[in-house]
Amino acid sequence: MEGNGKMLMQKYELGRLLGQGTFAKVYYAKNIYTGQAVAVKVIEKEKVLKVGLIDQTKREVSVMRLIKHPNVIQLYEVLATKTKIYFVMEYAKGGELFMKVAKGRVKEERARKYFQQLISAIDFCHSRGVYHRDLKPENLILDENGVLKVSDFGLSALAQGKHHDGLLHTICGTPAYVPPEIICKEGYDGAKADIWSCGVILFVLIAGYLPFHDMNLMSMYKKIIKADYKFPGWFSSDVRRFLRKILDPNPKTRISIEQIMESPWFKKGLDSKSVKAATESEDLFAIDVDAAFDLNDQNSAPNEPKEEFTTKPNNLNAFHIISLSTGFDLSGLFVENDQKEEVKFTSMNSASDIVSKIEDTARHLGLKVTKKGGMLKLEKPAEGRKGAISMYAEIFEFSPSFHLVEVKKCRGDTLEYLAMLKKDIKPALKDIVFAWQGEQHHQQ
Repeated sequence: MEGNGKMLMQKYELGRLLGQGTFAKVYYAKNIYTGQAVAVKVIEKEKVLKVGLIDQTKREVSVMRLIKHPNVIQLYEVLATKTKIYFVMEYAKGGELFMKVAKGRVKEERARKYFQQLISAIDFCHSRGVYHRDLKPENLILDENGVLKVSDFGLSALAQGKHHDGLLHTICGTPAYVPPEIICKEGYDGAKADIWSCGVILFVLIAGYLPFHDMNLMSMYKKIIKADYKFPGWFSSDVRRFLRKILDPNPKTRISIEQIMESPWFKKGLDSKSVKAATESEDLFAIDVDAAFDLNDQNSAPNEPKEEFTTKPNNLNAFHIISLSTGFDLSGLFVENDQKEEVKFTSMNSASDIVSKIEDTARHLGLKVTKKGGMLKLEKPAEGRKGAISMYAEIFEFSPSFHLVEVKKCRGDTLEYLAMLKKDIKPALKDIVFAWQGEQHHQQ
């Protein structure tokens, strides 16, 4: 068992447990050579392998190596044994910013300093093509000097969770911080989505409570979509004007990071040193990522066959995962589960297996199949009441062995489509379905 003075690689002495989740434990540790305090995240290889997250986690480590910024928690090195992976990270002893908010609201001047540091970090990460997608006060840590540090960039898949499929319920973040375009299930700009979340964080800091809050999830989502919120009396007119530009429900007209950094409210009292990115050349730690995640041959997952798609299945991110949880499925609040024109299911099969199964099913049902841009189009040649029925099946990749498949009608009579879905398509796909969205039954 880790902790209680156990040595790691004859370099780090592991101390008390700081936190624990479904896939990882985090310990306080000290480098015995330098005396530096660090946080060590310990991951069980077996657990990560079982949910198909080895490749995903490798990519995340590679991304983290690109991010060297004073306002981002640093990943120092990755170590590994036969059964465990160790992330050695910066230790910020000031705790979560959330705890400060929990004690009451923060004065506008102090909130501005935190916000300046947050935006500096986000701007730098965006410049490296990295989007957080789960920004909230709980993911903002303070060091001993009160300097803000963004945590869980690219490592959100390892966040804590309480469900047996904790991954799907932990990385979606808090719904209250999700922008309208995600709720409406539109394609979205990662940068603009992060900006919205930053705006919610700024509101929370100064107000001491969320701008969008309701015990009823549907009511809260309606407020977010309409940007229906009210400023408390102590908000200055300047910060009100500023926040209205950030909490703009239309991502196209929402203020950009560049515009935020040029705005008078943001620049007030700006300490250029505190928000300056680490631009000097730094040596990135060299690790053999594949070696760190290597498992015994008998435990290794088989190689996936090459995909036949013209483009790879889309990678899922934190916001996509919201729709995997029944609790966050908005459509069920408008129509019954068996009346939806859009249905989703998760699968533990590879993308190529899913495609083959859908193609076999389509042929059996006399449907014409065409592939276009990573999607499958299924058409029923016979004319229905409103013309030929056609639907799209789109596959999103969360890991090589975990996918979300979305089936959506694009033409034809809805009742005929629903009947075909219920009577023919769903039963035919049962071998590859882990769970249909909104249904409790899971395939064994």
